Amino acid sequence: MSRQNVIVTGASSGIGQAVAARLHDEGYHVFNLDRQPPASASTVSEYIDVDLADANALHAVMKALTQAHAITRVVNNAGIVKPAYLPDTAVDDMREVAKVNVEAPLMIVQHVLPEMLAQGFGRIVNISSRVVLGKERRTAYAASKSALLGMTRTWAMELADKGITVNAIGPGPIGTELFHQVNPAGLPQTKAIIDRLPVKRVGKPEEIAHAVSYFMHDLASFTTGQILYVCGGMTLGVADA
Repeated sequence: MSRQNVIVTGASSGIGQAVAARLHDEGYHVFNLDRQPPASASTVSEYIDVDLADANALHAVMKALTQAHAITRVVNNAGIVKPAYLPDTAVDDMREVAKVNVEAPLMIVQHVLPEMLAQGFGRIVNISSRVVLGKERRTAYAASKSALLGMTRTWAMELADKGITVNAIGPGPIGTELFHQVNPAGLPQTKAIIDRLPVKRVGKPEEIAHAVSYFMHDLASFTTGQILYVCGGMTLGVADA
């Protein structure tokens, strides 16, 4: 049996890399769409160099990819952040973030949708964030990830009777290389993040990959339009003592 194809955006590092590795282990052929190559030679995914913010470049890549391969699974993982307090949030930053976090997922799904409809099967997983529930200095990022949730629910309603599921994951603080660079162990800010988490630790990229694996599975056909917060309990209504 030939391996099934899946697109994972931003799979050169962090959460995307863990997702690609998990799906590879489960027998999928993974296409990694990223503007940065993997840090080391990767055998778990086929790297495709593309800037997701460049609509013309992305269109060309997706056209060639879908002509050459039948793709019925997508993980829209890539995202960029432009942290700023409200007075300093520029409209240009909003637009730049939206190109990667909102417009690219839309274009990718539009390109793979004909194959999904032809097969009567599809799995779309959008990586959002718990930041949609509120976080300072995240106007542009929260807006884009909230838009992704709206798209998730809308697509789920439109495609549910076509055998295509659309779900989202909202990660909390995840211990990626970037997270540890910004929040080194031992610093008060890092301790404060961990102290706010009911589980008292940051998450692992592999834990997000595990959630993606569920949504990708054939047997997840009765789950659509959902957001799963993988956040160590951060989204719970925990009151301070």
